[in-house]
Amino acid sequence: MSDPRPAALAPVVSAETLRERGLRECLGADRVVLELGFGRAELLLDLAERNPERVYLGVEVSRKRVEKAGRRAQRRELANVFMIHAPAEYVLERVLPADSVEECWVNCPDPWPKKRHWRRRLLQAPLVEALARVLCAGAILHVATDHEGYRDWIAAVMAAQDAFVNLHAPEPFVATQPDRRETAYEAEWRAEGRVIAYFDYRRAK
Repeated sequence: MSDPRPAALAPVVSAETLRERGLRECLGADRVVLELGFGRAELLLDLAERNPERVYLGVEVSRKRVEKAGRRAQRRELANVFMIHAPAEYVLERVLPADSVEECWVNCPDPWPKKRHWRRRLLQAPLVEALARVLCAGAILHVATDHEGYRDWIAAVMAAQDAFVNLHAPEPFVATQPDRRETAYEAEWRAEGRVIAYFDYRRAK
């Protein structure tokens, strides 16, 4: 699927470099699997390790977390995972070309529970529209949240989007744990009795 990345290229990539030079030159692939807000990078690194034939790109606004994840990727000798320190909105709107993402993960983003902070929530109509641009036809979007209010918010935002098909229809989500690594946060929240909602969508053709 992809060419090996240059040995000198570190896992942490500048958003501007990626924008100027393109995916093929920077990452060795024309399409990537994307994670927005990877946090501790548990899921991102595990997916990359399990699927060496695919190229993974993580986006995170915390520089400290990006640097830590980059070091962990190097220690695990993962040549197919990269990280960008930048807002997700910027990467979707200004960095990634159309039809360049074959799968996307948004795992338990900050719910911003207070009403005055709702405008800061990641899953908003403009971001979903930007996602629709970069996802190729048939690509899968995975979203998860442990927060009841944000769960209903996500369901409403996605129901208004014609570019995505809900894979759990007529239900908006499922509570069954998917076949992937459980993050430390998910394990902690599940132990507290929280219900984690898992949404899955396919980018319509």
